[in-house]
Parts: sequence; C-alpha cells; structure tokens
Amino acid sequence: MSEEKPLWAPWRIEYILGEKPQGCVFCQMPKDNDDKGHRILHRGNTCYLILNIYPYNNGHLMIVPFRHMCDYTGLTDEELAESAELTRLGMQILNEAMKPDGFNVGINQGKAAGAGIDEHLHIHIVPRWNGDNNFMPVIGQTKVIPQHLTETYGILAAALRRK
Repeated sequence: MSEEKPLWAPWRIEYILGEKPQGCVFCQMPKDNDDKGHRILHRGNTCYLILNIYPYNNGHLMIVPFRHMCDYTGLTDEELAESAELTRLGMQILNEAMKPDGFNVGINQGKAAGAGIDEHLHIHIVPRWNGDNNFMPVIGQTKVIPQHLTETYGILAAALRRK
C-alpha cells in the first residue's frame, strides 16, 4: 500500500466549508446564476462549458448537458450536436490561451468506468503538454496543478470573449 502524501490545494477549502447543494451539482450550478463562482465559461441552449474544479491537469474543462441524464446514448440530436460544438470551442480556447501539445477528450460513463459523478453525463477535455507527466505523479503519486483555478478561469474567459 502506498503512503498518503499531503498536497496543497487552497481552492478546495471553498468546497469543504461551503454549503453543499441538494441533489445533482451539475443541475444546481446553472440554476444558481453564478457563472463566475461556479466557473461556467459558456452556456449554450442544451449544454454548458465549465472549468473542472478538481482537474486532472491545468485547464481541465467539461461539457455538461443541462438536462439531468447519465447515458450518452440518451442525448438528443441537439444535445449531441451542441456537446460536439462546445468540445471544439473548449479546445479552441485552450489552444489560444494555454497552447497545449495535445488533448485527452472523453467520457467516463458509470462508476465502473471511473465517473466521479455518475448520475449526470459530462464530457472531459484535458489539455496535455509534452513532459507533463513528470516524476511527481510517477514517484510521488501527486499531481501538480501550477495555476490557481480563478486565474485559469480568467484566462479562458478572456480567450472565449475573443471568439
């Protein structure tokens, strides 16, 4: 068994001390009308683009349908088309603002597939840079996120405004 290592992540205190929403977090956030606070970058007709607050990598985005559902095959044609458009938009703003060398784009549908929130479908866009998998996660079992989420949100929101 591996030994747990401390990791400084000051933005998590907001979640720890904050009031927890009743029900589905992905349904509640758009209803709160606090896009900056929830780090929602863009609202479409059927889906929204949001910065992941527990990222795999800096700039990790998600596309989330407004409608509460968990099965990709249950997306309407409009939801499917808009989720693809928002995936492209997310990659465009990440390319402009953060210049990644590549992307991981995917869906973890169901707990068995690794979904952290399995009751509401969401698509991940994870920017990747050559060499971003350094010794920290390999040896130290720790991932370093080099930029605070608020700063990342501001940079990506500015890139989105230029679109």
